[in-house]
Amino acid sequence: MSTPPVVTRFAPSPTGHLHIGGARSALFCWAFAKRHAGKFMLRIEDTDAARSSVESARGIIEDLEWLGIHNDLGPYLAPDGSIAQRDWPDGRVGTFFQAQRVPIYDRELERLVRLGRAYPAFDTPEETEAQRAAAAAAKQTYRYPRPAEIEFGVFNPALEARWARAKAGERHVVRFAAPREEIVVHDRVLGDVRIAAGELDDFVIRKADGFPTYHFAVVVDDESMGVTHVLRAQEHLANTPRHVALQRALGYPTPVYGHMPIICNMDGSKMSKRDKAKVARQFLSDTIKKGATTASAASADTGVAPADLAAFLAKENDSNEIAAKIASRFGLTLPEIEVADFRASGYLPAAICNYLALLGWNPGLKTPDGKDLEKFDMAFLAQHFSLERIGKQNSKFDRAKLLSFNADAIAAMPDADFRAAWASWLGDKAIHGDAGVATLRPVLDIVRDARRGAWLVTAIKARAKTLRGAYDSCKNWLVRPDDSKSFAPAAVEKHLKANNGQGAALLRAFATRLAACDPFDPPTIHALIDAFVKEHALPNPGPIAQAVRVAVAGEPVTPGLGETLAVLGKSSVLARITRCLEALAS
Repeated sequence: MSTPPVVTRFAPSPTGHLHIGGARSALFCWAFAKRHAGKFMLRIEDTDAARSSVESARGIIEDLEWLGIHNDLGPYLAPDGSIAQRDWPDGRVGTFFQAQRVPIYDRELERLVRLGRAYPAFDTPEETEAQRAAAAAAKQTYRYPRPAEIEFGVFNPALEARWARAKAGERHVVRFAAPREEIVVHDRVLGDVRIAAGELDDFVIRKADGFPTYHFAVVVDDESMGVTHVLRAQEHLANTPRHVALQRALGYPTPVYGHMPIICNMDGSKMSKRDKAKVARQFLSDTIKKGATTASAASADTGVAPADLAAFLAKENDSNEIAAKIASRFGLTLPEIEVADFRASGYLPAAICNYLALLGWNPGLKTPDGKDLEKFDMAFLAQHFSLERIGKQNSKFDRAKLLSFNADAIAAMPDADFRAAWASWLGDKAIHGDAGVATLRPVLDIVRDARRGAWLVTAIKARAKTLRGAYDSCKNWLVRPDDSKSFAPAAVEKHLKANNGQGAALLRAFATRLAACDPFDPPTIHALIDAFVKEHALPNPGPIAQAVRVAVAGEPVTPGLGETLAVLGKSSVLARITRCLEALAS
């Protein structure tokens, strides 16, 4: 008899963007499956109808595919943009969206009832809440009191009558008749985790709306979809004894479990989507206290209703939508939490996956100089990943280290690959803050231009840490109007007016040389600068280079001057120098 293939799964709820911690879980599941020549599955757990959406599901699929975490089973984006699904060859799953699998859950739930291991409960929400309140008042842990007529493991007449009432449409939930025995979870990361007898209560497995709870659906799906290994964050460990108990009651085998360390902020707090709201709330609260704005003015400026903004500031909600509006209005940078945030900030997927792999795992290998091996690609991860090297302690998300990884990845890219990635990022308009289409489009057009794009990459890439950083470093001087009269005053004084206007005089002379420069490309311009320096006996290129930078960029900071001028083009450069000299004269 052949051994079934290793099957791992990543099963997000489509209630928002993919959290970076979820991406780490998906990456580990993918790597383990690949290491063992198995299959990695994506399943969408959308039984929370009020919070789930197709748009969120699509976003999660896009995020995973952008990261390079491609699934063997489950939904994916077809070439036409629609959501398609990869099933087993025999079509055993049918659909990987839980909301479409309710008949399967209903069949298994009825089987569990007839085994005497589940029962309908007809308490009203008010009655259940009163029970909880009574337990809290008595300082006791609340456990639902199993009706006396329910016999564990027996489909007796009383249970049959309850089931008939439920089938007839009377409002109810279905509860699992939990065993009164010790539950042991054999965890490949944490070791054996024991839950004492009587700790499990009769938890709900089907809600009043007819949808299964997470606990029941996940157990049925893992069995029917062939999942052999469940790798997830330690925050899910509290759920696992319930799942093991359900598996035993249904006669299912228990998959291998491995609970991975949680990803935290550097201060030890959990890395949460609420972090954005915390930052925006603190900023706006401080701004109001300083008198720089008022709540009513902020409401008008951000377009957030006064009542909603008041609730946000009072910590009554953690709306990321409100946080984004505050950030946009005040130029505030919010922390990246979701994959989409890092993508918008211009991180490379390879760098993100490389860094995420080190959050809770390491290959245990050394570089030739004896340091821990940290830089590797997805193929290396798939070849070397193992559960034995997953740690038990929480991991801290160091953004500075991720930025360093990304900068190194950019530096290692061939210029053509960087240019393609940069153009793709610009084209997707994946950008936050004050950059609108009017600013972005001219940069994109230059990057796409064969010659100018190559020159710009040569100028920018060496210092770029992210694709957004590359954009920010050039957008101002690239899109500056040729007739702009805005020049940094201190730079004008230092580089144009000082020493009886030495810089301005050099600029006039150099403009004549630029007008005759042909071809107007970086090597020719660099040679022209060198010749000009020698002709005027300058100690170094600084005096003329800084004067030119102030004239064409409004400030003394640009990339290499030859590339800067060549990218702008002769007519634009000469027009800007003329405007600068006119401004000095006036």
